[in-house]
Amino acid sequence: MTAALIIEQLLNGLQLGVMLFLIAAGLTLIFGVMGFINLAHGSLYMIGAFACAAIAAATGSFWIGLAASLVAAAAAGALMEVAIVRRLYERDHLDQVLATFALILILSEGTRWLFGSFPLYLDIPPLLQGAVPLPGGGQYQLYRLAIIGVGILVAIGLYLLISRTRLGMRIRAGETDREMIAALGVDIRTLYTVVFALGAALAGLAGAMVGALQSVQVGMGEPALILAFVVIVIGGIGSIKGALVGAILVGVVDTMGRFLLPKLVALALPASQATMVGAALASMLIYVVMALILAFRPRGLFAGQG
Repeated sequence: MTAALIIEQLLNGLQLGVMLFLIAAGLTLIFGVMGFINLAHGSLYMIGAFACAAIAAATGSFWIGLAASLVAAAAAGALMEVAIVRRLYERDHLDQVLATFALILILSEGTRWLFGSFPLYLDIPPLLQGAVPLPGGGQYQLYRLAIIGVGILVAIGLYLLISRTRLGMRIRAGETDREMIAALGVDIRTLYTVVFALGAALAGLAGAMVGALQSVQVGMGEPALILAFVVIVIGGIGSIKGALVGAILVGVVDTMGRFLLPKLVALALPASQATMVGAALASMLIYVVMALILAFRPRGLFAGQG
């Protein structure tokens, strides 16, 4: 085990973390402003990936596909909010869960009908192909570094949007007292649609960028959604700062756990068993971390801090 290999795994964890942040930020924003549990958020991640793959294949340009992923996911999110979600704001959370679970099935089968059951593949754009040297003699994929950079820029942009703009002021007010801002003349329906579309666009962006690292296929959003919920529980529901910290924590813990635990278990068990046992322990690690954090901070690390 070399220093370069450890640095590479840490960067992989950071890359996973910023991807989870893009998904979790929209999810926590929607819940914080609207009090709405959206299980279909992972489907918006899938829509972004499929839109990017399809448009990139048709035009030969990854960048046009990336722009299409933002537009497609935002449009799907806005349509979902206007047609279905806004009728559920005053309903019980169980009704929201059941309705959005139905949307998962509808969107998955609709995507399968449009694109078929076989996965699509995205090529990394030529500009971001290649690798950069790491300390200790290793190399790291340039595209993964670009993903980390995009995640950091989005985090900064969200912070400025929430804290420095009129829209951000309305979003923060909507989290605190939606009835009051409606009474002051703010079109609350339009605000909700904008927030929902923004969260959907972030999920679509994540799906498009991850699509160049793995296959784009029906159902790819559900595993990401589960991790995103872990992130917002750890970070604190409604907190963008918490989503960022929680996402990086989950990404690094999950990646390093899958890398190190099988090696540690191999010190006590035969190699044939160590891989299986280590992988099983690694898959549980983030949930153990979540339980420990909630034992001391029941509302998450940054609940209510924006």
